[in-house]
Amino acid sequence: MKPDFYRIRRLPPYVFAEVNTMKARARAAGQDIIDLGMGNPDMPTPPHIVEKLVETVRDPRTHRYSVSRGIPGLRKAHAAYYQRRFGVDLDPETETIVTLGSKEGLANLAQAITTPGDIILVPNPSYPIHPYGFIMAGASVRHIPVGEGHDFFAALKRAVKHSVPSPLALVLCFPSNPTAQVVGLDFYRECVEFCRHHGIWILSDLAYAEIYFDDTPPPSILQVPGARDIAVEFTSMSKTYSMPGWRVGFAAGNKQLIGALSRIKSYLDYGAFTPIQVAATAALNGDQACVEELRQLYKQRRDVLITGLAQAGWAVPSPPASMFAWAPIPEKFAHLGSLEFSKLLLQHANVAVSPGIGFGEYGDGHVRLALVENAQRIRQAVRSIKAFLNAGDRLPHPPSQLQPDPGSRALAS
Repeated sequence: MKPDFYRIRRLPPYVFAEVNTMKARARAAGQDIIDLGMGNPDMPTPPHIVEKLVETVRDPRTHRYSVSRGIPGLRKAHAAYYQRRFGVDLDPETETIVTLGSKEGLANLAQAITTPGDIILVPNPSYPIHPYGFIMAGASVRHIPVGEGHDFFAALKRAVKHSVPSPLALVLCFPSNPTAQVVGLDFYRECVEFCRHHGIWILSDLAYAEIYFDDTPPPSILQVPGARDIAVEFTSMSKTYSMPGWRVGFAAGNKQLIGALSRIKSYLDYGAFTPIQVAATAALNGDQACVEELRQLYKQRRDVLITGLAQAGWAVPSPPASMFAWAPIPEKFAHLGSLEFSKLLLQHANVAVSPGIGFGEYGDGHVRLALVENAQRIRQAVRSIKAFLNAGDRLPHPPSQLQPDPGSRALAS
């Protein structure tokens, strides 16, 4: 028998696994590792949401199978959120669906709409599920470089011109994971106009819609007139309400895409546990002060991290949104690449970060730092990083000696 399978063969070794293996070994040895790697919110879910879950779970009628596309009340609450936040009116019956997190929604939509050999346009760097959800579905991915020094629309037009067959879909993610880049409605208007002209679906990941630090909230692509003819958008409860383990997300927009996702999900799952969906409904319909509190907490952590790193001699742009800082590797370490630099940070500063290469080749000059430790721990991390940077060439072990256990696997967010 062959040692592995078609979809597994299409997946490269998971870059984050090397750092995660080293992190696990260090913790097993009793080291205090400050983990700024995985985007895993550390704050508890607001009490009123938890209380609604507990109240609902006591009713044995809620213990049965739920509804694959989401209970009606939750779909209505999500549609109400879009009207309230973006001024977009959605039909909760045909233009919204509840997913088991936005990650599951993206992966299942990829399975629903992809024919082997289809071409998908994906920003690079990007969150891994954006390209690999489609790669697992049999598609080919064409990367669109994003970030400083890259013209997104010039690269997009070049990719479409030279793609055979014509691309099926374009994936977008703003505020971006990992780069924290934000865009305005003019960007989305140009995307919609271009993709409508070329018959390309748009899949927008808006998971960080509510984690922003400027006065202007990030927009939705569905605010653009005509966007629903070609676009679907994914949102999530995970970061907005600090509910990552609850696995509640949404897709909204084009009826044909929502219908395809609903059809696939009907074969794969019965939806999230009903009490979780009821609690999520209470979150969306209830007092939103908790969202502002979480936003301000992330902002405080961002300021502590960025200011501290600057004082340590590491100039990192202040992210305008998301829960991440996208940090260029300091010049004297740039030749190492992001993976080896991440290993050095872990070994010599006891700080775990995500190597940028894990988000695509155009991310290799950066590492991603997540705002998932409290301000005191972030200050501790900054002190350790400062000592590491000052040590420079005096470090006792070269990167080549930092060899993790091969073949290890891990998951990142």
